Amino acid sequence: MELEKLEKSIGYTFKNKELLKKALTHTSYAYENHVESNEKLEFLGDSILEFLSSKYIYNNYPKLKEGEMTKVRAEVVCEDSLYLVAQKHHFSDFLYLGKSESSSHGNAKPAILADSVEALIAAIYFDGGIEESEKFIITNLKDAIKNSSNNVGMKDHKTVLQEKLQVNGNVHISYEVIKTTGPDHDKTFIVEVSCNNKKLAIRKRKNKKTS
Repeated sequence: MELEKLEKSIGYTFKNKELLKKALTHTSYAYENHVESNEKLEFLGDSILEFLSSKYIYNNYPKLKEGEMTKVRAEVVCEDSLYLVAQKHHFSDFLYLGKSESSSHGNAKPAILADSVEALIAAIYFDGGIEESEKFIITNLKDAIKNSSNNVGMKDHKTVLQEKLQVNGNVHISYEVIKTTGPDHDKTFIVEVSCNNKKLAIRKRKNKKTS
């Protein structure tokens, strides 16, 4: 009954319920209960996702250059993007996790949730075919693809700052995480940016890589 709620949310009803359960089975649960995890489904789902998102971008955004299409695809198939899909459908309520992973709030970890989305894509493929996988992918990622395609030519904050600071010659720009707060699955990073050892600013970021 619980899994039916997920099926209703994603808009697909599995003929083989075991496939859906396997897609939601983390390695920690599989190890403790001697069943197969979602790792192999995740492997295949990653390839299906990349292919079908590439196809959609190619067919619907003909003005994008090859490099721009690559950037758009990279943004929408990344962990952050898939994590949002998992949140949208409340995957955290349906994951099968081992005791240790459950105790460490594994159902809230972006990596685990994103992997389960890839596994689900492969499960849908085996259960209903490539068209159903494509429907799920496009339904959930078309807005992200649109936003990414609109911003593909924009420079990130680090690049803009670097260009401004280097207008009169090369300078040394550094970013240092000076403090972290929050639980492991939802950390906030306090980052200090300096130019030639001179402190310029301190900012809070949820993702250390985008600081």
